[in-house]
Amino acid sequence: MGHREDLLEGAKRCLLDKGWTRTTARDIVAASGANLASIGYHYGSKDALMMEAFLQLTVEWADGAAPVIASAADPDAPREERLAATLDRVSASFANDREYWSVQMEVIGQLVKNPELREKFAAVQSHGREGMVALFEGVDDSEVGPEATRTAGAFYHALFVGLWMQWLIDPAAAPTGREIVEGARRALAGTVLNAQEGAGR
Repeated sequence: MGHREDLLEGAKRCLLDKGWTRTTARDIVAASGANLASIGYHYGSKDALMMEAFLQLTVEWADGAAPVIASAADPDAPREERLAATLDRVSASFANDREYWSVQMEVIGQLVKNPELREKFAAVQSHGREGMVALFEGVDDSEVGPEATRTAGAFYHALFVGLWMQWLIDPAAAPTGREIVEGARRALAGTVLNAQEGAGR
């Protein structure tokens, strides 16, 4: 590999090992075997290199984990069971890729103070929603149209991020797929509170 690729691989390792804020340019140089000047030459700045490394980590996660998650559900099972199984596999993926999801949270925390990073996220958000539809529906990205991306994609994205946040806070208390499906069913039916719970209010 050339210095550009070496730097990218070094930055990816540093992100997973040390996180966004604790990684220095010298850390990346040590991990890549390149030199400080090559960061500016190839990427313009350390932050630009870190952004590129993070985006590549995201693509690699999607390429590796998404097919595994999508295969969790039995295509012949009822829809609610398929959704519950997919959500359970999503939770398992958080545990399997703990370092990646920890750095993802750290990077999101930088968005308010880093307009350039926020623009990068905004630029790929629609593609991410499209990918969420493909993930939960068990189809290829090419089968997802713009309306499904705008509506169902936003829903699945919110569901995914909400589960991820709860898992990061307390994995043991994170909801199961069945609990989420039951909660959604009750919310849509207007029966969030059963008769006994409602009587106690």
